[in-house]
Amino acid sequence: MLLCLTSNHQNASFDVLEKLSLGAPAAATELVGSDSTVAGAVVLATCNRFEAYLDITASTADAAVDTMLAALSTGSGVSPQALRSSITVLEGDAVANHLFAVTSGLESVVIGEDEISGQVRRALDHARSEGVTTSDLEKLFQKAAHTSKFVRNTTELGGAGRSLVRLALELASSRVTDWSEARVLLVGTGQYAATTLAALRDRGATDIRVFSPSGRASRFATKYGVRAELSLAPAIATSEVVITCTASLAVLPTDIPNDNRRLVIDLGLPRNVDPAVAAMPGVELLDLELIGKHAPVEALTATADARALVGSAAAAFTTAASVEPAIVALRKHIFDLLDAELERSKGSAETEAALRHLAGVFLHGPSVRARDLASKGQAAQFAEGLEALFGVVVQPPVAASDHDVASAS
Repeated sequence: MLLCLTSNHQNASFDVLEKLSLGAPAAATELVGSDSTVAGAVVLATCNRFEAYLDITASTADAAVDTMLAALSTGSGVSPQALRSSITVLEGDAVANHLFAVTSGLESVVIGEDEISGQVRRALDHARSEGVTTSDLEKLFQKAAHTSKFVRNTTELGGAGRSLVRLALELASSRVTDWSEARVLLVGTGQYAATTLAALRDRGATDIRVFSPSGRASRFATKYGVRAELSLAPAIATSEVVITCTASLAVLPTDIPNDNRRLVIDLGLPRNVDPAVAAMPGVELLDLELIGKHAPVEALTATADARALVGSAAAAFTTAASVEPAIVALRKHIFDLLDAELERSKGSAETEAALRHLAGVFLHGPSVRARDLASKGQAAQFAEGLEALFGVVVQPPVAASDHDVASAS
């Protein structure tokens, strides 16, 4: 059974999201294998959301949720009470609908943002590398990726260049007279830094330098054609705009000289810049919390079209999943009979290959019919037919109880 625990800009404060981004991802993945209720987990942590997608044993949803909330509380330092008021638990059909909407950019601060689909893909890649994904989670996330591409290709949300980075630079443009003349320091060398660099160049910025707290500035500079800085404070001193997007640095007031007017844009989560920097003379600080408050009103028509596509894709995914146990039961029945006959007859390899191919051909039609029935809400008829014709009994999944940890936003 699939569950989603989501804390995002709609139901949680920035402080809670910041704390969850630190220790909670590791706490969630460490449960896989160490707790019998959690078979797999994919964790999505971005600048405006923390989500844990779980594959759990169907009869222990309550225990899995309680265990995960306890682990997240311990890992993040957020009290259990605060965590319960900042997390929504989704299950059943709502999990697919939510992930498909998230991947398509429909649940972002900036509706239709470009970066989220890549962040979702990297979350799945990380779960794979940790060995904590499952076949059901793989199917869910792969379908989410396909849905996101379809939404972008068939609605006006696609190709709009929406992103939190671009919104930040748009807000900054009221402070920056001419980007082509601005001296910009980019702190960070990850994927988000590369996205920020592209957005800066689109604005006309040319004097861009990069600093990396992890020592990767030279490699990044060579790859993207910018200049590397080896020391933070001197680099800030010669910059008019400082943009941070890294996970391993805190810019302190002592790093910023009191000499010139300076704009600091903090795109990091957790925060890269000490909030006290905002009180320094001549310094203006834009952080994610402030940037989010200026998110534009969504394009209603494009968003409605996209949500309709997401709903249809989620419904199709759910109905296909509902009949999958019956299809698996039929395949097992047929191939068990085939294996027994092959063992008895001791036929040649060519005969075995031909019979297995024939079994696959035989199973194709019923499988297509089963999914068609499921799309019409008649999956039970297929299961009843299997029992009537072959004596194959499909055990229905155990329904989990509702979890109203927080109301859906």
